[in-house]
Amino acid sequence: MEIKLNKMKTSLEDVVKYQLKFDQDIIDMNGLVGQHIHMQYLGKQQCGSCQKFVKKLFAQGFCYDCFMNAPEAAPCIINPELCEGHLGKGRDVQWEQDHHVQPHVVYLAVASSLKVGVTREQQVPTRWIDQGASFAIKLAEVPYRQLAGEIEVALKGTFTDKTNWRSMLKNEIGDFDLEEEKWQCEELLPADLAEYMSEDDEIIEINYPVIEFPDKVKSVGFDKEEIIEGKLLGIKGQYILLDNNRVLNIRKHSGYYVDIQS
Repeated sequence: MEIKLNKMKTSLEDVVKYQLKFDQDIIDMNGLVGQHIHMQYLGKQQCGSCQKFVKKLFAQGFCYDCFMNAPEAAPCIINPELCEGHLGKGRDVQWEQDHHVQPHVVYLAVASSLKVGVTREQQVPTRWIDQGASFAIKLAEVPYRQLAGEIEVALKGTFTDKTNWRSMLKNEIGDFDLEEEKWQCEELLPADLAEYMSEDDEIIEINYPVIEFPDKVKSVGFDKEEIIEGKLLGIKGQYILLDNNRVLNIRKHSGYYVDIQS
């Protein structure tokens, strides 16, 4: 089946359900776990914003012009404290209103070590799944993105904001009391930010469709290999896990056209 790769769609069930979707085509990725899969890059890349076919994509699916100008690729995507949407500014003011001047959540998650992160309220728990988190808890709830970024920055001295993706894929998960860690954060925040602490202390546990985790991690990709094939041993975050310790980041290849057979 020819398909343009995009971030896999997910739903939180007893085990996370994964689907690859493009136009009317849907691949049930969970159903392929345990099977041999064959993926061939077809030499086409399409920008996820302007839809132009280009020779090279940037930042998970943008042509260079969109990477520099599209609101979906603005600096505040990575650094939410830089967001100016609440001030009526941004690369696209209406897009900012629709996506960033909306309720956001600051959270603690355990994918390997304990990390702090930010996401739009509507992206819970999708964001946690995409990062390969095994456990997560809401820390604060705010009315717009920039405030969430301020809280994250205030906590970066105590918690990382990065996921060690190699440890995550090897399922090396630290042991943390998320509720206790959460409320210790209240003491680290200035009063004007601490008032946004969430009263929701539910700890969300996330399980992934994995037969076997790698003991080492070898990243593979279509920029170097036209054909990637092997036994699909599992899916975690936005990675598929193949035999011989190989992993493929599907989201990184957003916009790449491939033929997938099983």
